[in-house]
Amino acid sequence: METLQFKTNIKCGGCVAKVTPSLNTTAGTDAWKVDTDNPEKILTVSSDKGLVAEDVIKAVAEAGFVATKL
Repeated sequence: METLQFKTNIKCGGCVAKVTPSLNTTAGTDAWKVDTDNPEKILTVSSDKGLVAEDVIKAVAEAGFVATKL
């Protein structure tokens, strides 16, 4: 299983709700989480789907947010 991490601008529960459909489709339900308590708002994606960082960045962008690979 591969784990990818990204710095994001997903700041709150409402933001997480907005990005959920896109990330669930791309990474899978329960395959990702956003640490909104971390100042960097870290998105962690763990998946065995063979995801690449660009897929996750695109999914986040489709929801109106920015993700930068760490």
